[in-house]
Order: sequence, then structure tokens, then C-alpha cells
Amino acid sequence: MASLVIGASGGIGGAVAAALEARGEAVVRLSRTRGDFDFARPASVAGVLEAIDGPFERVIVATGQLDGAGRPPEKSLGALTAEAMADQFAVNAIGPALILRALPRLLPRDRPARVAVLTARVGSIGDNKMGGWYAYRAAKAAANQIVRTAAVELARTHKHVCLVAYHPGTVATGFTAQYQGRHHTVSPDEAAQNLLRVVDGLDATRTGRFYDWRGDEVAW
Repeated sequence: MASLVIGASGGIGGAVAAALEARGEAVVRLSRTRGDFDFARPASVAGVLEAIDGPFERVIVATGQLDGAGRPPEKSLGALTAEAMADQFAVNAIGPALILRALPRLLPRDRPARVAVLTARVGSIGDNKMGGWYAYRAAKAAANQIVRTAAVELARTHKHVCLVAYHPGTVATGFTAQYQGRHHTVSPDEAAQNLLRVVDGLDATRTGRFYDWRGDEVAW
């Protein structure tokens, strides 16, 4: 089985790639530090993906950021800035969309394949009971809609593919360093095992859904 892990220089992506390699599987790693792959320059994303030959039976999109334009998540409307909103959407919504655009060529049509895009529970509109974090929430909600819409389209041509949004929980990485004391955290290695357990247990009948690290479905 061949896997493509995008965001492989991050804590979760790196742990997922390492776990798959430990199984003896072939893994292609992509990240900003491994090639010219930069969401700020869409042509670089297209160029890197066009140079890759599939098909891949597993694709993990583990890209993302928590702070927009160097600013922490907003606690109030008054803290909103256009710069942070634009930066969050560029990385957390437009970035995954640019990756998904390349998927039809990289996925098999004749056998099962699984694709997980890491978003976040705070991107759930139905689950939002605390408020705040406007730019991050909005960008992740947009990413969820992109995943859902892409899953509908892919199902027409790739009938064995399952594409889902995935919430990994709070993982002990630099990404969440300022927030770990407020939430239960898991190590990147444990997060990787959770992700692979959930994703590998999915099939095409569950495409276009949103799951957390337990395997429970999350409200849109």
C-alpha cells in the first residue's frame, strides 16, 4: 500500500509517516521543508503534486496553523483583523482545497482508497457552544465544506474512495504548546495510531463525513 502524507514535517504528519514506514509501507512525504510546497504560492503546490506519480491508497493532509498572521486566536469580535482572517483561510482552507484539486489523478479508481484532511472540532458549527476563535473556526468550517463537496464529486468517478474531515484531538506539539494545560493531550505517536485506526476502518459508504480521534462522527 502506498501513502501520501502532506504536512510531514509537522508533529502529527511526521508521526503518521513514521508509523506507516515502520509497517513497511511506501510513503511519500511532502511539506514546506521537503520541496517547494508553499500555500502562499499556489503554483508551487500544483507543481509539486503534478510531479508525483500515484496511485495512493491512503492520503493524509496534515497541514494547518493555529495563529493567523502571527496573532493568537481571537477571544472577541473586537480582536478580529482582516490580516488574520486572510492568513487563516490561505493555510487552513485554500491550502487543503489546492491539494484536493489534484486528488482525482492521484487516487485509484478500481480499488479502495482513504483520504483524511485534518481540520478541527472547533470548525463544527453545530458543536460551537463557547464562541471565540473567529478566524480559525471559520477557516476550519470552510475546510470541512470543501471536504464534503469534494467527496460528493469524487464519488461519481472514484466509487471506492472515502474522503473525510478528521479531528485529531489536542496533540502535544509546538502547534498547541500554549493550550495543552487546558485540555487532555496525547503524544504525536499516539495521535498517529488513533488516526490510522480510524481512517483505515472507513470505507466508501462513509465518505464525506467528519470524524474525531475516537471514531465518533462530529456534527458539521
